[in-house]
Amino acid sequence: DKRDIFKKRLGELAQYITWDWSTFKEYKEKLNRSGIALNVAPLIGHGTLRINVMGYENRKPTKEELEEMKNLLDESMRDGAFGLSTGLIYTPGSYAETEEIIELAKVAAKYGGLYSSHIRSEADHLIEAVKEAIRIGREAGIRVEISHLKSAGVRNWGKINEAIKLIEEAREEGIDVTADFYPYTAGSTSLTACIPPWAHVGGIEEMIKRLKDPEQRAKIKLDIETKLEGWENLANLAGWDRIIVASCEKNKQYEGLSISEIAKMNNKDPYDQAFDLIIEEEGRVQIILHMMREEDMIQALKSPYTMVGTDGSSIAPYEPLGRGKPHPRSYGTFPRIIGRYARDMKLISIEEAIKKMTSTPANKLGLKDRGLIRKGFYADIVIFDKKTIIDTATFENPHQYPKGIKYVIVNGEIVIKDGEHTGKLSGKVLERPK
Repeated sequence: DKRDIFKKRLGELAQYITWDWSTFKEYKEKLNRSGIALNVAPLIGHGTLRINVMGYENRKPTKEELEEMKNLLDESMRDGAFGLSTGLIYTPGSYAETEEIIELAKVAAKYGGLYSSHIRSEADHLIEAVKEAIRIGREAGIRVEISHLKSAGVRNWGKINEAIKLIEEAREEGIDVTADFYPYTAGSTSLTACIPPWAHVGGIEEMIKRLKDPEQRAKIKLDIETKLEGWENLANLAGWDRIIVASCEKNKQYEGLSISEIAKMNNKDPYDQAFDLIIEEEGRVQIILHMMREEDMIQALKSPYTMVGTDGSSIAPYEPLGRGKPHPRSYGTFPRIIGRYARDMKLISIEEAIKKMTSTPANKLGLKDRGLIRKGFYADIVIFDKKTIIDTATFENPHQYPKGIKYVIVNGEIVIKDGEHTGKLSGKVLERPK
């Protein structure tokens, strides 16, 4: 059962989920039946399609396999999915050639869907990766959203200006390409993302076997040290001293510490410490990587073709979602933009900041009755004090709600009152406009 692959990714959280769906339609029905506090506009993950059809194989799909992926995507689009997403630094997405993605994007385009991508590089090959996303938009005839635009690693600071220029040129050509960003100089991902793609073949169990094998382990270390071409070498970009453990299940004492600090505690080489932690935690180690600069983020903020996104996940300051020391972006992104960058630094107006969070993303998703306060629109409203709104979540203490938000109304019902959740589950899985 392929579901077992995904369950293992969830770790301890899997016990809280009754996984009784196998299609997008069943998943959508499950969410609506269970009740959710937010509105959700789901995309179909390219990695999900590929794992379902091919597992973690590093090769082109056969004609039949590609057809099966296209059929699964077609079925999901007919059932209301908003489009196709890719994560091209992650396996198995990194194994896919551009042509494979174009063929799948054509299916989503047929239904007016969106192509959203964690592009193939946000660092050394950022420009080539942006060009690839634009090419997919051009050849598939699909709208493009570049996720969490950034230029990572000191040697790449400043490249974001060229990336934004490429977006502008593509738009002049008639390609609907935009990007989103978050207001922090650190990213977050899994520690396994620091391992070269060839070592992921076969999935996490096979990776762990390779890390336990002295010869394979030495090759993995060498590929990271010598900057093996063709992948996003995060450990080399950030350095082990700027890679912080955000969460792990068996070694809670390491949360908030860098790989270098943990290695020193255990008298280990940082590479060996990272590899051993992956083995011990069965791959489930989330990390924070400090590798961007604020000036580049500000360029993204100022672009008329960007919107705000958290790149976050479902977390809360209580069990079971309150574990670890995750990136503060899930709590702080939107109030940080309004309070720090609009109100205090005056880099954009508060009105422009709000537009980047509301009507711009609603328009990108094709939603005709959301994103504005207007008669006949759904009442999705945040009521805040513009004098006091600010994020309070930090990297050291991330599980903190922002200040200044009084009410959150979802589909006309009050979900947050005086900063506290009312228990209302008035969200829904949104229907893609036909």
